[in-house]
Amino acid sequence: MHNFIKKTALSLGFDACGIARAEELTEDKTFLKLWLDDGKHGEMKYLARNFEKRTDPRLLVPGCKSVVVVLMNYFPEKKQPANAPIIARYAYSEIDYHTIMKSKLNKLETEIRQDYGASCFNDDCQHLFVDSAPVLERRWAQRAGLGWIGKHTQLIASEIGSYYFIGILMLNTETEYDKPVVERCGSCRRCIDACPTRALENGSLDARRCISYLTIESKNDIPEEFQDKLSGCVWGCDICAEVCPWNKKWSVPNSHQELNTVGQITEWKKENWAQMNETEFNRIFGKSAIKRAGFRKLMKNIEMIEKTISIVRLCIK
Repeated sequence: MHNFIKKTALSLGFDACGIARAEELTEDKTFLKLWLDDGKHGEMKYLARNFEKRTDPRLLVPGCKSVVVVLMNYFPEKKQPANAPIIARYAYSEIDYHTIMKSKLNKLETEIRQDYGASCFNDDCQHLFVDSAPVLERRWAQRAGLGWIGKHTQLIASEIGSYYFIGILMLNTETEYDKPVVERCGSCRRCIDACPTRALENGSLDARRCISYLTIESKNDIPEEFQDKLSGCVWGCDICAEVCPWNKKWSVPNSHQELNTVGQITEWKKENWAQMNETEFNRIFGKSAIKRAGFRKLMKNIEMIEKTISIVRLCIK
């Protein structure tokens, strides 16, 4: 069953697959509680809900014995123009990655059902996840032998890097399990030093300082102390991933047709973004991940970037 699942996952277009034994994540439970108590989740109150389920999949999916983890490379072939407002690479595709990953995971589940029976799954509750439930995806990927969690808190997958989507499928049956990968960051701290807002420290991310959180998740105005530190980012941020030596070594453009890039992202210059109206936004990005933050949030971020650049220019003069 172990080999069948992994081979089938690759045949469906995933770039990697591993399987871990379902059990309580005791160390993560302790860490998460301290992280939440410190308020580092900011406005993302949902991260404090379902705490016990988040750290034990057997409570989330009764009867769960195995956690199947799949990865899908999203690194794009083309880059944005040098002066364009920066969009995080995971949002380049025309179709929201949640839709793509769930479709493939459903196909994987169907294949497992056909060969091993419906009893492999708990049909009374959700057991397929893509950023859609209290699941510590990166930890399960690490436990499933797919990589290690770097100092930027992202999973660095062997031979892939960290530009990928993670999907989870929980099974109510036992199988063979993969061995976790040994951490390989060593003394490197390039991601920590490169973060403009100093969001990374001691293997922990303070979301309240993270550019991705500030430009997407937060509903409030970006604090003044961070407004001149966004480094041109208006929707997400890839800075900590860009400086990672493992990404420089392993990252290659994805070959997935489902992840076709929105042409405007790699073609538009700053004036195109500044002139975009809401109707145009909905037409171009209506099915992409960018729609999540919304038109007004995106345009506000774009205006802020241009404003801070203008202030810097005046100061230089």
